[in-house]
Amino acid sequence: MTVNTAVAADHHAPAITAQLAHFVSQHPTQGWSDAVEHEAHRTFLNWLGCAIGAAQHEAVDAALAAVQMLDPAPQATLAGRKERVDMANAALINGISSHTFDYDDTHLKTIIHPAGPVASAVMALAEHQNCSGRQVIDAIVLGIDVACRMGNLVYPEHYDRGWHITGSTGTLGAAAACARLLGLNEQQTTMALGIAASQPIGLREQFGTMTKPFHPGAAARAGMMAALMAQHGFTSSARSLEAPRGWAQVVSTKFDWREAQDELGQRFEISFNAYKPFACGIVIHPSIDACAQLREQGVKAEDVTRIDLRVHPLVLELTGKKTPQDGLQGKFSVYHGCAVGLIFGRAGEEEFSDHIVRRDDVVALRDKVNAVVDPSVREESVYVTAHLKDGRKVDVHVEHAIGSLQRPMTDAMLETKFHDLADPILGAERSNQILKACWNLSKAANLKDLLALLKP
Repeated sequence: MTVNTAVAADHHAPAITAQLAHFVSQHPTQGWSDAVEHEAHRTFLNWLGCAIGAAQHEAVDAALAAVQMLDPAPQATLAGRKERVDMANAALINGISSHTFDYDDTHLKTIIHPAGPVASAVMALAEHQNCSGRQVIDAIVLGIDVACRMGNLVYPEHYDRGWHITGSTGTLGAAAACARLLGLNEQQTTMALGIAASQPIGLREQFGTMTKPFHPGAAARAGMMAALMAQHGFTSSARSLEAPRGWAQVVSTKFDWREAQDELGQRFEISFNAYKPFACGIVIHPSIDACAQLREQGVKAEDVTRIDLRVHPLVLELTGKKTPQDGLQGKFSVYHGCAVGLIFGRAGEEEFSDHIVRRDDVVALRDKVNAVVDPSVREESVYVTAHLKDGRKVDVHVEHAIGSLQRPMTDAMLETKFHDLADPILGAERSNQILKACWNLSKAANLKDLLALLKP
């Protein structure tokens, strides 16, 4: 029955691959509003801060050690590191680094983290091709649009099947962005998308391990290679995204073709990007926000007997680890998120370090958190009740967490976050120079000055 439905649906499937290829190759430079243009700079700045911040993490060390066994040509820069590697593996390493802290941008309609695959591929290729900052911004906007439109097309069924949607759509977005940077024509871009379509990456089983951040890095590398192969004449199906045995109908039971077409070139999905104030899965953010508000109201951890949460079903499905043992697992524990929100009033990368996850007072409070699923609660909401030793109850309802589209992080907040990530690696003075370069990226003749600042 499922096969027949897919085949029947294909009779009406529009030529999505060709339409997106035309869009990517032909859309005019800076062909969007000032608001979209500004969001592109915010996205790049946030991505780069995340990549620098995790540059010395053991996951990055391990991945780089493996890459160096291949004796890579020193073509491209690694953010926050002295080493240079070939451009494909620079895309891989920077993609891993940018997602290691789980602190990156989020397209809230699909929970895709689009900059990881797209910007990682773009920066590495742009360095090698000596592209201008204007070309970089154009490629990021268009690549993210392709990734997120394809995500809209298959979400949530695709995600529910177990795909990590950041990787599985990120390959397409990276291929589109790199095709744009390379100046591929419409036919070549069609081929690049097709080659990328055969490389969906990422399983949700890997959440809480180093392989989760591998997904955006691998997608960046695969997408770049798809574009490079297409440039040199490598071919693929011209219907790789929409055919009955193509990307959408293989990876999902839902494929809403309108999501790829509607207002194409007029509405840009980067406009729906949000940025994390907390270094963990986005579904925990309302709970952390609520517990930080409890702290602001004078509630102290030592006075709490129990904290009750009513959450959306996805919260426990994704972040139900009751007893995390290390920082990576802590990022997938709503219980840990609540504990650090109340104790520290924040949840940056330090609050998800191994020693904080294992700290006695954090563990003790974590054990007092009780979460129950309520299907009537939206993903972006939470109801929290703190029960205190003196018999009082304090309630907090968060409708939209800080960092959401309704309560977005300001430019100043993004700059503070950038400093928190980059200063320990590069120092405050250099971080300030990088911030200035990011805000002015579209005016840069090339990336040389920015890249020179990224080495410790």
